[in-house]
Amino acid sequence: MKYDRIYNFSAGPSILPEEVLESVRDNLMNYEGSGMCVMEMSHRSKVFQKIIDEAEQDLRDLMNIPDNYKVMFIQGGATLQFAMIPMNLMKNGVACYVETGAWSKKAINEAKKYGDVHVVASSKDRNYAYVPDCSNLDIPDNADYVYICENETIHGVTWQKLPNTKGKILVSDQSSMFLSKPCNVSDYGMIYGGVQKNIGPAGMVICIVREDLIRDASELPVWVPTYCAYSTHANNGSMYNTPNCWSIYVCGQVFKYLKRIGGLEVMNQRNIDKAKVMYDFLDQSKMFNGTVDKEFRSLMNIPFVTESAELDAEVVAATKAAGFDNLKGHKSVGGLRASIYNAMPKEGVEALVRFLSEFEANYKK
Repeated sequence: MKYDRIYNFSAGPSILPEEVLESVRDNLMNYEGSGMCVMEMSHRSKVFQKIIDEAEQDLRDLMNIPDNYKVMFIQGGATLQFAMIPMNLMKNGVACYVETGAWSKKAINEAKKYGDVHVVASSKDRNYAYVPDCSNLDIPDNADYVYICENETIHGVTWQKLPNTKGKILVSDQSSMFLSKPCNVSDYGMIYGGVQKNIGPAGMVICIVREDLIRDASELPVWVPTYCAYSTHANNGSMYNTPNCWSIYVCGQVFKYLKRIGGLEVMNQRNIDKAKVMYDFLDQSKMFNGTVDKEFRSLMNIPFVTESAELDAEVVAATKAAGFDNLKGHKSVGGLRASIYNAMPKEGVEALVRFLSEFEANYKK
């Protein structure tokens, strides 16, 4: 690769488009004649206001976000939303969650601090290798929302069909699939995603929330911090306090890149094509095995294993030495994982498959 860069399969912070990094580099010292770097400028300046306004509009264009949804750039990453969602959306103090992996499980555990949580479906019985049937969930009449993690970064499962929420609000964590394919925003009450998985530097989450769900801070329990009220961010254009200016800027550059290449339909086809390369290899390999049922395989995060933890570690070391980094599986599950987000070129996946094929062919116990 150019600049002696390696193929980075990190689950996050992750690879970014090369042309975006080049543009950021070229404008680093003097952004568009401002005489300063974006990291140095006031968030109240006209220059930065233009940056954040364009970022929001480009995101709205990419996702066809309806006018009755607010877009908010909030610090704290996706993990803060595990608490902010029940703080803001639990009017009756009741919510339903579907457990499909590590991140939905963490969201469940956090939400239990704020109300009555019903785990209405789970795939824990088979170590989260599938998405459970959610066509007829037992949803209480007084439930405030149904929550899913639409793509589980660690376990590598993704939803192919949204759950039947029986008229309740659907909340989705899309962190590791955000902007990887078209999305009908109107199917959701709220979508959010930590940006470091697929679209920008770490330290920020993008929240897309239907306006009627945003309660004024005065309507929330008194113990909810001002910063944790969605109205605080919606009413102040994501600038109640100094936002993550740098992340907003780089994300905005990624949005422009996605528009230039043809939008999310084009991106989705690219992701399908390169994931097929990896899964076709795993399906024929005698050494490497995917861990997710075929119907629910993620296009973004591909976990796989060998026959032993020792061999897993040997493969990780060999790939790193060959210029493929961050293939070690998450510490909670082990094995290996290739995260092939939007910016990972198909050539990178093909190169990894060639290496793994050669490793398997030459391996001697």
